Amino acid sequence: MRTGLYPGTFDPITFGHIDIIKRACQLVDRLVIGVAINRDKGPLFTLEERVAMVEAETAHLTAMTGTEIVVHPFENLLIDCARDVGAGIIIRGLRAVADFEYEFQMVGMNRKLDADIVTVFLMAEADRQAIASKLVKEIARLKGDVSHFVPKAVVAALREKYAG
Repeated sequence: MRTGLYPGTFDPITFGHIDIIKRACQLVDRLVIGVAINRDKGPLFTLEERVAMVEAETAHLTAMTGTEIVVHPFENLLIDCARDVGAGIIIRGLRAVADFEYEFQMVGMNRKLDADIVTVFLMAEADRQAIASKLVKEIARLKGDVSHFVPKAVVAALREKYAG
């Protein structure tokens, strides 16, 4: 069984993330979506909320793709998380050249830590490439329409967070 790990903060999950997840399902038999705790980023949503959103938005994909999908929170090194879940592939989404520069450094470091785990980069569809959780949160905070970027349940969750 080929297992892949798609890590991220998913604060919140976007249509760009979902697009990458669908593409990743074509490459692996089992996809672990690693939800990073990452206290340094100060996420808007709690870990539990982010895990629940990812589970809700990906629940139908197992039936659709035949790939087992597991949501797994983690706080350790990415390479250690990959080992913990038995992943031989780390899947990363790329939006722009700036993403590649950072990811290129990460791949080099991860290869030194474990040369047996391969990183694969996937691009979202062109109309999804500009979507960034950080920008979605900023638009939502300023009462803008984020329905083009995130699923309906996430729109509602963002409205609730910024209702005050």
